[in-house]
Amino acid sequence: MQTLNYPNVQETLYREVLDNGLEVIVLPKEGFNKTYATFATKYGSVDNRFSVGNEPPVKVPDGIAHFLEHKMFEEPTGDIFAIFASQGASANAFTSFDRTVYLFSATEQINANLETLINFVQNPYFTDANVEKEKGIIEQEINMYRDNADWRVYFGLIDALYHEHPVHIDIAGTVDSIRQIDKETLYRCYETFYHPSNMLLFVVGGVTAEEVFELVRKNQSSKSFKPQGDIKRYFENEPVSVKIPRKVTELPVSLPKCMLGFKEKDANLEGEALLRQEVTTKLMLDALIGSSSKLYQQLYESDLISDSFGHEFNSSTGYAFSVIGGDTPNPDELIKQIRLGVEAVLAAGIEPEAFERSKRKKIGGYLRMLNSPESIAGEFTRYRFRDSNLFDLLYLYESCTLNEVNARLREHFDFEQLAVSIVKQPSA
Repeated sequence: MQTLNYPNVQETLYREVLDNGLEVIVLPKEGFNKTYATFATKYGSVDNRFSVGNEPPVKVPDGIAHFLEHKMFEEPTGDIFAIFASQGASANAFTSFDRTVYLFSATEQINANLETLINFVQNPYFTDANVEKEKGIIEQEINMYRDNADWRVYFGLIDALYHEHPVHIDIAGTVDSIRQIDKETLYRCYETFYHPSNMLLFVVGGVTAEEVFELVRKNQSSKSFKPQGDIKRYFENEPVSVKIPRKVTELPVSLPKCMLGFKEKDANLEGEALLRQEVTTKLMLDALIGSSSKLYQQLYESDLISDSFGHEFNSSTGYAFSVIGGDTPNPDELIKQIRLGVEAVLAAGIEPEAFERSKRKKIGGYLRMLNSPESIAGEFTRYRFRDSNLFDLLYLYESCTLNEVNARLREHFDFEQLAVSIVKQPSA
């Protein structure tokens, strides 16, 4: 068992990699009653073309990672959610672009819930009949999201930004793509990406590290997994340019929705460089257009935005883009005013006071997050799977300089890299 100390945030993690390759990390939080556990695989919606070892690449239908997540909860013995509930736990799962996470939270029967979590994820049960049944359920989910304006404006933006990279494909896939999924393909993807060597078990809260490790060691020693070669992921070459500068979707909405996105030119960063890019970009965006910025106040006082307005930066190796927007009565005027505001700051630079305010805000938010085992559990694997560390963020925020953020501002806001997504009422 390896001990990892982070004195700057007063946290100590315990780590062990088992013989089958499973990484287990435990973060005890003294005085906390609730425990959160996540069992995650480095496998998301973008991983639709891959190979293992020296095998030739295979292409699988879009949406299969999300399909697998749904199917994992079905067991011949019954409903996994009911088992967790009977043990006093709340369970859930989600699929993102680059990971799938199964989780529970509980204040009692932690060992029983950990066993349940590990065992159901490592016990797939796919039949021709239950796979066909699931297709209908996911088709309904896809169709439901097609009527969701927030979903459509967001994924409409990503689709406008990217030509080839599968990040632009809906995480659930399409009705056509999920109809191509069969039991054999599910098992192929499961055996590739759910191998222990591609997974991480993370436990945080009112637990004892050695007790968790003892349970997991015993659990895994009773199972056998064939050794697996390295997983290789394949992606088409993505042009630097955006695919569509402007995408408009018509839906019955009470108020139009508008999102602007800037596509990163160089999206091949890894590890610490990727983490530093994220930190400087988030600081820059908050200083530029966060709720305390001059530009935000101008837009708000002009009645162009509401409390729905916000921003984010989404990045991984292979893609990176910012998102700015929300509800607005006048999308074109909003786009115009944001562009004018950004151009003014590009010319003058971010003001030192705005930078310091955003820096204090980000550090404060980060420290508050460390008091929430739920938030830590939600974020830890995201950074771990990108070869970086959640607990390095404080140092990066503290060491970030105004010059670094201004350089990032000039690098990121290239209007040739801008795409816009609008959802509005159908034309009369």
